[in-house]
Amino acid sequence: MIRILLIEDEEPIRRVLVRILYEENGQYEITEAKDGKIGLNLLEKQPFDLVLCDIKMPKMDGIEVLQKANSKKIGIPFIMLTGHGNIETAVEAMKLGAYDFISKPPDLNRLLTAVRHALENKSLRSENKKLKLKVAKKYNIVGESKVVIQMKEMIHKVATTDARILITGENGTGKELVAHQLHQQSNRNSENFVEVNCAAIPSELIESELFGHVKGAFTSAVRDRSGKFEAANMGTLFLDEIADMSLAAQAKVLRALQEKKIQRVGNEKDISVDVRVIAATNKDLRNEIEEGRFREDLYHRLAVIMINVPSLSNRIEDIPILTEYFVNLISNEQGIENKTFTEEALEKLSKYPWTGNVRELRNVIERLMILGDNPVSLENIIQFVPK
Repeated sequence: MIRILLIEDEEPIRRVLVRILYEENGQYEITEAKDGKIGLNLLEKQPFDLVLCDIKMPKMDGIEVLQKANSKKIGIPFIMLTGHGNIETAVEAMKLGAYDFISKPPDLNRLLTAVRHALENKSLRSENKKLKLKVAKKYNIVGESKVVIQMKEMIHKVATTDARILITGENGTGKELVAHQLHQQSNRNSENFVEVNCAAIPSELIESELFGHVKGAFTSAVRDRSGKFEAANMGTLFLDEIADMSLAAQAKVLRALQEKKIQRVGNEKDISVDVRVIAATNKDLRNEIEEGRFREDLYHRLAVIMINVPSLSNRIEDIPILTEYFVNLISNEQGIENKTFTEEALEKLSKYPWTGNVRELRNVIERLMILGDNPVSLENIIQFVPK
């Protein structure tokens, strides 16, 4: 049942709207409120899917109802009802977050179309919220070791700033998890998180990937194309394996950081961007600078804050927790039987060198869930995880 709250002080208008909505969809459950105060009180106490709210009302007008609903974070779409002389007020309501406005007396098709679209929009936002929560769970940083707790505290402390951050650590330690957490805990989390693996893009294409290009800029440029900086505008751009970026591209990234402007390949027109850049590398950038492969000025621009992700060998006390986490994750993702591990098996895993770090551990857990017994035994470890 879809619940609609109708806030309207004129009883004849309420009767007309209720009849129209009932005839359109018998699944609409409509609650009436004769003024804004009653409507706001109902909103605070009951769940609704949509609000139809008059603008001009005694005691509390529709604009105030919308403002108070926003301040109380009542995330319900509002369709405002307005007389022909109140269009400017209706536009003000749209700026405050109202989904739409309908002139009175209401046009039947216009009203029903607005109601359907508002409900579809609410459903879409709900699905997006669930998806974001699922993504957020995917990028959890799991562990209770001292080094992991210190890293989480650092992330929490710097996430809400716009400071640029350089994440360092060996392959497989989870540098991308840190980047995602920084974005999710930031004030930019409602905008895009855009990831670029600099090592996976050929040097001759990296500039186009980052900054975009115009038609004809090179042989395969058959149309204008925006780059990752534009895609991440107002959000976060994660440059993974930054040490593998060409020196030419590094110079352009430096300019983008300094001036907050970019140019598409083949065009000299400046495009303003507001992007928080997070970079990551598994290399020693100081050594790369000495070898002439990385710009020192870019290093200083990127490394305002440095976060080192510890190797698994420096947090072996987290292996039982990580094992349980991966067992549940893989079981849910692949429909594999959920298994436990014996104490001897976990102790054996804790003694391995784990040169591939957490990524290698995850692969091993998946292998043991497929091939091992339940519970996974020491014998299974020896058989399926030769070291």
